[in-house]
Amino acid sequence: MDDTTAARDFYSALFGWEVQDGPADAGGYLMATLDGRPAAGIGPKPEAMGAMPSVWTTYFAAKRADEIAERVSTSGGQVMMAPFDVLDVGRMFIAADPAGGVFGVWEAKAHNGSGIFNQHGAYCWNELHTPAYEQAHEFYTKVFGWQYTEIGDGANLTYSTFALPGDSHEVGGIMDASAMNTPPYWLTWIQVDGADTALATATELGASVIMGPDDSPFGRTGILQAPQGEVFGVIDPTKAVGEVPTGT
Repeated sequence: MDDTTAARDFYSALFGWEVQDGPADAGGYLMATLDGRPAAGIGPKPEAMGAMPSVWTTYFAAKRADEIAERVSTSGGQVMMAPFDVLDVGRMFIAADPAGGVFGVWEAKAHNGSGIFNQHGAYCWNELHTPAYEQAHEFYTKVFGWQYTEIGDGANLTYSTFALPGDSHEVGGIMDASAMNTPPYWLTWIQVDGADTALATATELGASVIMGPDDSPFGRTGILQAPQGEVFGVIDPTKAVGEVPTGT
């Protein structure tokens, strides 16, 4: 973020987060909590990344970050920020897949990462929007071992959920966004009790509504651009409408 104080005010007002200052040697990093549990982090833009836009970064857990970084490089991706230790709380790096979708990897030590999800004000889903749909499947399988389940009909919706090796629990998704003519990006979704209210509140706080509110088989949704430019989605999964398009 360019202004972490402004981000603190925005997300606290929108989601009810309590945002606490990190230790003096944390470089201005803030920790957001919800119901006393870690919900997200807010950090200043790293100098090593240059003039990057403000973004939400999706992080994937790893037992050994350095091994995953090596897999990224050998699978056609790019390690943008090499693995480094974050005090005693973990080890991390930032990378991009072959098409340019940026993500982070976190090796937990004293801090495991998010401790709350699937409730109002907490993240509930992460998905890759990419024009390189098949290439993304191949890359992330090589790096993380993901296994996929295709949903949709391949015409109105080309989308797959992914699960960890040997686990059927869906943890995220990949969407074919080739028709949208946009660069690839990982989109973070925050669950809310009432998408319309969340979009209206966000607008009052200075955000812009990019899409929505829209009904979907997964819930009532909207996509927002926050005052500093980062994009994220909000969804009320209790308001699902219709069926997921499926092939015949």
